Amino acid sequence: MCNKRKKPELLIPASNLEVLKTAVIFGADAVYIGGEAFGLRANAKNFSSEDMREGIAFAHEHGVKVYVTANILAHNDDLDGARAYFTELKDIKPDALIISDPGMFTIAQEVCPEIEIHISTQANNTNYQTYLFWWKLGAKRVVSARELSLAEIKEIRAHIPDEMEIESFIHGAMCISYSGRCLLSNYFTGRDANQGACTHPCRWKYSVVEEKRPGEYLPVYENERGTYIFNSKDLCMIEHVPELVDAGIDSLKIEGRMKTALYVACVARTYRKAIDDYFTSEETYRENMEWYKAEIGKCTYRQFTTGFYFGKPTVDTQIYDSNTYVNEYIYLGIVAYIDERGYAKFQQRNKFCVGDTIEIMKPDGSNVPAKVLGMYNEDGEPVESCPHSKQELFVELDVKPDQYDIMRVKS
Repeated sequence: MCNKRKKPELLIPASNLEVLKTAVIFGADAVYIGGEAFGLRANAKNFSSEDMREGIAFAHEHGVKVYVTANILAHNDDLDGARAYFTELKDIKPDALIISDPGMFTIAQEVCPEIEIHISTQANNTNYQTYLFWWKLGAKRVVSARELSLAEIKEIRAHIPDEMEIESFIHGAMCISYSGRCLLSNYFTGRDANQGACTHPCRWKYSVVEEKRPGEYLPVYENERGTYIFNSKDLCMIEHVPELVDAGIDSLKIEGRMKTALYVACVARTYRKAIDDYFTSEETYRENMEWYKAEIGKCTYRQFTTGFYFGKPTVDTQIYDSNTYVNEYIYLGIVAYIDERGYAKFQQRNKFCVGDTIEIMKPDGSNVPAKVLGMYNEDGEPVESCPHSKQELFVELDVKPDQYDIMRVKS
């Protein structure tokens, strides 16, 4: 092994049951999900109780843990519902609850003390005394605030018990506010980010209005296309796995609980390989760096930054000319199963046609080109294309895919 530190957990988000299974198959050690209440992604599809049970059973069959978010900042009228929700989770048995609010923490300890509690980044965990505070109350793990440098995290590790775990975000969207404590959404739309309903106004385009000239919108130019003043780049630490391990982080967390199965598969398998390669040898990790960078670039992203990890962000961590994502690949569907004819059952996510060449993305890191020889609806009738979103179809390819393979095509 490359050093004395233990291999960190790779923690992947999932918006629904299909994405959870994808995360498990493509390399997650743990998956975090939201139920239908009390999580900070109200617009994500989230999990019904039935899906949560099935997802946890599937993950546990593959040796993967599942954590459930309940990280809203609760108001009085949330508390009775939270108690009922935790009572339900006590029976469902996730591996941990992710909580930020002390009231929610207290109720969870009372209702389901056997379930681990992890303290969300929303709790603004910026120093080792905060970690020790939560540890003494019974928390197993604390998620670091995104404003921390690796040096600060390493100092926290030196001041807390060895058994206490540090979880840190290493990839995904960055918030313009202090660990997500943003009021813009509430102010502009009445939808509270701290209640899980953020509308992401930090990505909008803004102009300036002079007080005595109402209605005159003056653009703030950075170039000919204007400026997006709160539009941060996405975090990416694929080139810095050794530094993350050296800092003593126990769980490497990917942001994106509203992302597609394609995004989750791409990020999970790339970081899975990078972590495993590093723990084989640092030389192996360095030799494969161009592959990691190429693959991570095939995910949807906004351009990359290392965030606060190596010091305070500079002007280069913002994007001034656009608020759009880079999207190099289009998600076509995931292979649900292979029938007796060798055809792949899938649910269409974007249109493609008979005769097209697509790419099969496999958990082992390989990308296999495949020609579409035929396509059939559920009645067995041949079709030339799949124009209807979420249509259930069978596809005949010139190479046989496996269950859970991702089908995609370059944009």
